[in-house]
Amino acid sequence: MLADPSSKERSEEMKALAREEFDSWAGSYDRSLLHVFLFRPSYRVLTEEIARWYQEHNRPMRVLDIGCGTGELASILTRETWPIQVVGLDYSPAMCVEANRKTHGSGAPSRAGFVAADSEFLPFAPQSFDIVTCSNSFHHYPNQADVVRKIHHLLKPGGRFILIDGFRDNVVGWVTFDVVIARVEKNVHHAPWPQIDGFFREAGFANIRRRKFNFWMPLCATIGDVGE
Repeated sequence: MLADPSSKERSEEMKALAREEFDSWAGSYDRSLLHVFLFRPSYRVLTEEIARWYQEHNRPMRVLDIGCGTGELASILTRETWPIQVVGLDYSPAMCVEANRKTHGSGAPSRAGFVAADSEFLPFAPQSFDIVTCSNSFHHYPNQADVVRKIHHLLKPGGRFILIDGFRDNVVGWVTFDVVIARVEKNVHHAPWPQIDGFFREAGFANIRRRKFNFWMPLCATIGDVGE
């Protein structure tokens, strides 16, 4: 069955606008006020959840960070003493250039690498990762359910997916994400939590839970596991 041409065109337009936006933003991304209000709180929660997984499983970790931006999460994780390897993926080649500069600029060996690719066409073999993270980029994905399904295939038994995006299911979140952010960024979709929960369930994730944080720009971490 052929895809709806209009739907495909909207999808490609959404991706093109996102790439253009983030390519142009790459040089100043780390100085954005969003780092203070959105990204740093997200990195803190992601680091806590990854530490929790490591405590539960006590094995070396291979982590994929989808929508990695300038590689800040990879930089944070590889400074820890955990046995960890991080792969960052971003649709913006300029972001990957900045991420490589940040993590390899000192000349010291790095446990992180970066690839420019589309989240809908993840260039990795099944069961390649222990943990997949995605923070504050999911609303740019035109085919969100498909991305979640493909992430499930990438995870090893016992693996975990940690998704963070704007929580628009209360008044503050609705104004922030469905009114202000949607007007500024255009062509984005902050999925309500019940819809995200449905994506996780349909993909086969178990032990699904959520963690809300950040009052004025509310965020929600949705966490799901792959069975052993």
